[in-house]
Amino acid sequence: MIKKNYIPTIDISMIFKHGLESKKSLKILKEIEKACTKIGFFQIIGHSIKQSDIKKIIKVGNLFFKLKNNKKLMLAPNKWNKRNKNLYRGYFPNNVNGKEGLDIGDLKITKNYSKTINNQYIEFIDLNKCFKKKSIKILSDYFDNIFKLSEILFKGIIKLYGKDPFISREAFSRYKTLSTLRFNFYPKQNKPVEISKQDGAALGCETHVDSGVFTVLYQDKTGGLQVQNRKDKKWYSVPFNEKALVVNTGRAMEFLSKGKYKATNHRVLWNKKKRISIPFFFEPSFDFKMNKSFLNETYNNKKGMIYEQFLNKSLKKFVEYQR
Repeated sequence: MIKKNYIPTIDISMIFKHGLESKKSLKILKEIEKACTKIGFFQIIGHSIKQSDIKKIIKVGNLFFKLKNNKKLMLAPNKWNKRNKNLYRGYFPNNVNGKEGLDIGDLKITKNYSKTINNQYIEFIDLNKCFKKKSIKILSDYFDNIFKLSEILFKGIIKLYGKDPFISREAFSRYKTLSTLRFNFYPKQNKPVEISKQDGAALGCETHVDSGVFTVLYQDKTGGLQVQNRKDKKWYSVPFNEKALVVNTGRAMEFLSKGKYKATNHRVLWNKKKRISIPFFFEPSFDFKMNKSFLNETYNNKKGMIYEQFLNKSLKKFVEYQR
């Protein structure tokens, strides 16, 4: 492990080289476990996603946000574009909560499949309205790669519990997953969206925890992401590392681990200049039964709140999802 400031950086390349069964990989998994339980945040290098692919996805995001508003709104949910039927996926403007964003679900989802499965979160949006085919291919490839990476991290946690890593399939089905690839764009904000009641810091994104199992994030060199120490409540900045992706645990992981892997408060400082971040929210299948026995004992897949309902409750706290 490479120690840097409060947020540890972990090289996970050995997992890809030797698999989850090797002693070297187990040592890395223990480092991940320590970071998850003590801090809730860590950075990973050696994550198998090429630097060139990260640069491509950043370029695709920046090109989208440079489009004229009427063009971007072509992908907006019904709340901001009455011509559209989508309610969850798509673009939201920056007058909602100080930033604008684009939420993309699994790009394998077709219009027909969306109609057939008839779930509020499994929505098809026609990216052709705003993106060229080359850009859509970049988005699709990145979603595939970041999903695989997140799945390996989750399998690693399952392995630490002494269970078969392939039970991750019970929680994550590609055609049912509610995982989201999001692009956040912070314009030159004239004023902060919130002043922290705790320490008076001006914020560009409110204090919150994430909903899913893991969030895997790219942040640009502008930085501003901060993590709260659970014990002393102090805030620590996540340093920019061009080769690293930031990982944090969410409420679903906290639930499934019976509170061992807690979701951690984080926020973004008011930077007064443009910033882009690309989080991937690794979210279970909508019909996955959220049962606290999943990691700890014999999993009973007939008991528990389905993840769709779990997510419903979580999203009520976010202004941009009040639709």
